[in-house]
Amino acid sequence: MKADCLCGGIRIELSGKPGPVVYCHCSRCRKASGTAFGANADVRTKYWTFLAGEDLVREYESSPGVFRAFCSRCGSPIYSRRPDAPDVLRLRLGILNEDPERRSLAHFWVGSKAPWYEIADALPQFAEGPAEHAQELAALFGG
Repeated sequence: MKADCLCGGIRIELSGKPGPVVYCHCSRCRKASGTAFGANADVRTKYWTFLAGEDLVREYESSPGVFRAFCSRCGSPIYSRRPDAPDVLRLRLGILNEDPERRSLAHFWVGSKAPWYEIADALPQFAEGPAEHAQELAALFGG
């Protein structure tokens, strides 16, 4: 699966399927994406290969222990990462050139969603993040 930024300077190949897709409505994802929510999926670093433009990637520590990466030329969000999970990058799905063949499991952090955006699908909605709802998610999705 291929991905690239708006200017095409960063090109990535994913050799494995992304993890579960989630929609995050937290204020940081909204600000980082410039949209109502972030659409993200975890990808193990062993499945992630930079084909070009790794030198264009810049990171910003948006909150303690969360680094958001973007293209220094066009500003496209690329991934986020946490040093406490060094084998995982949280891919920004907007850079994919193909269908990830996964659909979102839920909307998270809807307690801080944009007031001008109405969620119109039937996905589960959680006021906070996945860690706070692990038992509910396991029950919903058979985990």
